[in-house]
Amino acid sequence: MTAVVGPRAGPAALCWCESQRSARLPRSVQVIGLAIVLSISVLIAPLVGEGQHTAGKVFRVGTIIFGPPETAISLVPFRQRLNELGYIEGQSIVLEVRYARGKQELLPALAAELVRLRVDAIYVAGDQVILAAKQATTTIPIVMVACDAVAAGLIASLSRPGGNITGITCLSSEISGKRLELLREASPNVSRLGVVWNAGDPGKAIEWRNTEVAARAVKMTPTSLEVRGPDDFNALFTATTRQHSDALVVLGDALTITNRRRIAELVARSGIPAMYGYREFVEAGGLMSYGPHLPDMYRRAADHVDKVLRGAKPADLPVEQPTKFEFVINLKTAKALGLTIPQSILQRADQVIE
Repeated sequence: MTAVVGPRAGPAALCWCESQRSARLPRSVQVIGLAIVLSISVLIAPLVGEGQHTAGKVFRVGTIIFGPPETAISLVPFRQRLNELGYIEGQSIVLEVRYARGKQELLPALAAELVRLRVDAIYVAGDQVILAAKQATTTIPIVMVACDAVAAGLIASLSRPGGNITGITCLSSEISGKRLELLREASPNVSRLGVVWNAGDPGKAIEWRNTEVAARAVKMTPTSLEVRGPDDFNALFTATTRQHSDALVVLGDALTITNRRRIAELVARSGIPAMYGYREFVEAGGLMSYGPHLPDMYRRAADHVDKVLRGAKPADLPVEQPTKFEFVINLKTAKALGLTIPQSILQRADQVIE
């Protein structure tokens, strides 16, 4: 007898096969066989239903972008990686994107809106945005891209973050000294250092302190140059000119990254060299940067979202640290500043923009 296979094979097919044999088997054997078939049918039915339900699930992932849409550098790599993982936007996953447009006061309301939508997970980059999401929910999984998340109090530890937050974080204390070392080699006469940072970001407060300690260790005198919103930048750089800083370090966060082109222009007017936290500043006209590769971090965040959607608990999902750090130099900006970058520095750069 030919076996039944393919989509038709199942409880009904098994019963059909059994009925053909019944004429040749004793009645007691027929009854036992029927009982077995019915038992298999009962076991298979819920499993088939469960599999179909999972396959047809459309996940909703919420995200908040601090700036306007054109500054959303965290979305493209994140979306690309989700697609590589098999998610099709609009079919198996929907991204609920909200924009704060540079207004910190909007963050709590946007986070609360995502909670009301009952999204399956929230993906956020930048400590201010993460904090707003954390304050909005203790149950919806949050996948973050942060700076010094442990020191900022966002998670309990890297290995066991606890609560509903996991993701990617970098330790600013490990890279603050390296940035100053490269800045000093590129511009040996630096002694008065201005540090531009967002005073409203808890992670940047930690990074400022780490930079301050690193600066004093190499005989630089650091000055804190605090901003809290986009309206502060013009006054800040006017003050920088009055203070006669020899160089600047601009710490990257949602606020400064969103305004990176404007910052690069203002620094250029001041005529002094500057070191930035991420390559995106250098691509916008800044002199040099040293820090983690942000697109890699955003892609790794998509992997964490995938694990969460598959059932992993954020509390037990270790927070990762970036493995790739890059040094980028903009030679066009160096020439405009009248600065000659030593060949030894150029050879150490991961990329030189000309």
